[in-house]
Amino acid sequence: MNSLSEIDWSGWKAQDPATLVFVFRDDEILLINKKTGLGKGKVNGPGGKVDPGETPEVAAIRECREELDITVSNLEYCGEHRFQFVDGYSIHVWVYRTRDFVGVPTETREAEPLWTRLDRIPFEQMWEDDKHWLPMLVRGERFQTRWIFDGDRMVDYAIETDGKIEAWGDLPSPGMVE
Repeated sequence: MNSLSEIDWSGWKAQDPATLVFVFRDDEILLINKKTGLGKGKVNGPGGKVDPGETPEVAAIRECREELDITVSNLEYCGEHRFQFVDGYSIHVWVYRTRDFVGVPTETREAEPLWTRLDRIPFEQMWEDDKHWLPMLVRGERFQTRWIFDGDRMVDYAIETDGKIEAWGDLPSPGMVE
């Protein structure tokens, strides 16, 4: 499986439903060093699997509590990812952003919090796909994506957007540390 065209996406169903949440404060985004599970050792946003009976939004709130000991609110839906791995694993991820949270992001056994300037997002430490869609999230663009991964290596992808931007004002552009 090396191409999106090899998959019948109309009948595709993920093994696992999951979430990602990106919390913003001024010109910073809250990322994590992931210490467990899929993506262990990578920088990502807090999130995880949706438990049976949960909505993705409820799971996103729970995961932020479990991973960082914060309570997020007023989540803004940003889009969805459909990841297919060549080994057969698949995951459907609902993505949110917010500025509203209570508590101090605290390291847990699952994650270490990293407040990161938007112009210094460490894409080289993240999943390969993040550099393609995370700037869209920061700009407020909605997206629907499909990805094929072979382990950590991205094989193929497609991103669709509705072209609408729900901006939060003057946020700097996401960038990489050179």
